[in-house]
Amino acid sequence: MIRDKAIVNKKNEAEIQQQQAGFNVANFFRGTKEEFDKVVWPSRQQLVSESLAVLSMVVLSATFIYLIDGFLTWAAKQVFSQ
Repeated sequence: MIRDKAIVNKKNEAEIQQQQAGFNVANFFRGTKEEFDKVVWPSRQQLVSESLAVLSMVVLSATFIYLIDGFLTWAAKQVFSQ
């Protein structure tokens, strides 16, 4: 428990020192590159299949909303027409 607090305190001290140093463009780009190196990029096949899944869900949702809107428009005309 004490060791965990010491680790947290060290991290907080490091963050405070980093904030006091100010913004450094070189550190920003270095950190950005480090984060991009951690990214697991999808394969082309995975990218295509997931993109098609997203597009098909968008089309399906839009079609569903269009049909519901058409039904509600028809129902409103039936109720409110003279």
